Amino acid sequence: MGSVVCSLDAELGWGFHDFETPPADRLEAGRRGWSTMLDLFDEYKIPATWAVVGHLMLEDCDRVHADHPAPEDWFEYEQTDWNDRPDLRFGPDLVDALLTADVDHEFASHSFSHVLFGRPETDRDLAVAELERSLEIADAWGQPVDSFIYPRNNIGHRDVLAEFGISAYRGRSPTHDGVRGLFDSTVRDQTMLVEPYRDEFGLVNVPASLFLFGFEGPARTVAESIWQDPMVVQARRGIEEAVGSDGIFHMWLHPNNLTHRRDDRRMRAILEYLDRRRAETDLTVETMGDVARRVAVARGVDGGAIAVDGGRTSDD
Repeated sequence: MGSVVCSLDAELGWGFHDFETPPADRLEAGRRGWSTMLDLFDEYKIPATWAVVGHLMLEDCDRVHADHPAPEDWFEYEQTDWNDRPDLRFGPDLVDALLTADVDHEFASHSFSHVLFGRPETDRDLAVAELERSLEIADAWGQPVDSFIYPRNNIGHRDVLAEFGISAYRGRSPTHDGVRGLFDSTVRDQTMLVEPYRDEFGLVNVPASLFLFGFEGPARTVAESIWQDPMVVQARRGIEEAVGSDGIFHMWLHPNNLTHRRDDRRMRAILEYLDRRRAETDLTVETMGDVARRVAVARGVDGGAIAVDGGRTSDD
């Protein structure tokens, strides 16, 4: 029997502070979406991996961060447009709600200030500073960090993650988002299940399966008017695939994706279905950390540790 993983990129304004014009609807939805997702997870008793931008855990800052080797003007929004918007820059109340939720969620890192690790201009010093600062803040909160989610899934500097003791990261999805992904899964019958594997740095890659808000705008409106929410259809399909096999269906989102009540309904429909199928079958729900530990302790018949590499297994 397979399992389902749900991960969230929790970032508030930091997900957009490098945009010339950040999307207003998503900026304003971040806090409500965070609380809504916590409530839904509590209602259905579903644990998830929450990757939190480290800056959100601060109570205040000098807005300059002079000791941080960030690009020039990286913290400009803090000093200008968002100078009077602490609700976009800080979220200790939201982090506290996450850590005291009824469900035992996994606390993970989403870097300190949402630097894109895979860009050429992000050198190793910057990657180290981003991870080191986020882990320092997490430690001050008494939170160990085993998993990392790259901002915008922009993967890079995996050696830095390994150096700081990270166990797992979310890899890129092998399937497409949006209309192409819906076509591939429903018409071409392409699987949405993924296999975790240990990479050359000893990190467990837990690839994404499905971004739950990859089908939006007019296409979504039309689809819902004549059919049903296409993302609910895909999520149910992925859950059913996990029921019938030993693979992982890994769905993900941002709390700020919940910009409208219909987005709340989407998430409720998906989580209700997951909860029902878990009760009816041997399907399990895991966090990324759970998956990493399971891969790490896997043993071969002769007692040798098994490392999964791109779908192949071999002795370490």
